[in-house]
Amino acid sequence: MNTQILEQMESEVRTYSRSFPTVFTKAQNAYLFTEDGKRYIDFLAGAGVLNYGHNHPVLKKALIDYISSDGIIHGLDMWTAAKRDFLEALDEVILKPRGLDYKVHFPGPTGTNAIEAAIRLARKISGRHNIVSFTNGFHGVTMGALATTGNAKFRDAAGLPAQGAQFVPFDGYMGEGIDTVAYLDKLLKDSSSGLDRPAAVLVETVQGEGGINPAPSNGCNVSMHCAENTRSC
Repeated sequence: MNTQILEQMESEVRTYSRSFPTVFTKAQNAYLFTEDGKRYIDFLAGAGVLNYGHNHPVLKKALIDYISSDGIIHGLDMWTAAKRDFLEALDEVILKPRGLDYKVHFPGPTGTNAIEAAIRLARKISGRHNIVSFTNGFHGVTMGALATTGNAKFRDAAGLPAQGAQFVPFDGYMGEGIDTVAYLDKLLKDSSSGLDRPAAVLVETVQGEGGINPAPSNGCNVSMHCAENTRSC
């Protein structure tokens, strides 16, 4: 296995390849294959985004057909037939059946892009600056998202103080029997708690980087005083 050029040329900020020091050459369904012929079950799944597996034949055919027809791959934010088709399908399959009247914002292709966009929109609309995040949370490593990420390894690497967020304990962080949702509710209701009234609260339904920590099913029953009026989140 030749990794010399990878070690020599790739930035030291890489993380996953340090945990998996092998070279993969092929991916199919739930499997990754190395250049020396070993097969691995891919539980990482692209940090959770490949829930359909690798190279699903239906998706692969659609992608090949689109590229073969010289479909637009990069169009900035201009309108394209592919974007129209996507929005029509999203509206018909997801939004209308649920009675949702949403606008769609297209960020970059990573999770941290989505977080940055959400933070800026929340701050603009609310007129407030603070973002509430949770212990062990991970939301990305661009500066805005990094401020909401609990892991000191990532925060320390930024070279600047990460500002604009306050952390509260995630479910189970304080041990069994302690209702951290009630604790957050108390902080939001008390103007002397020291928790600045937030523009938004970032919640991972399942924390990944901080351990496999699922949020409680009743976690959104907290009265969110970050809004103009008390409401359920």
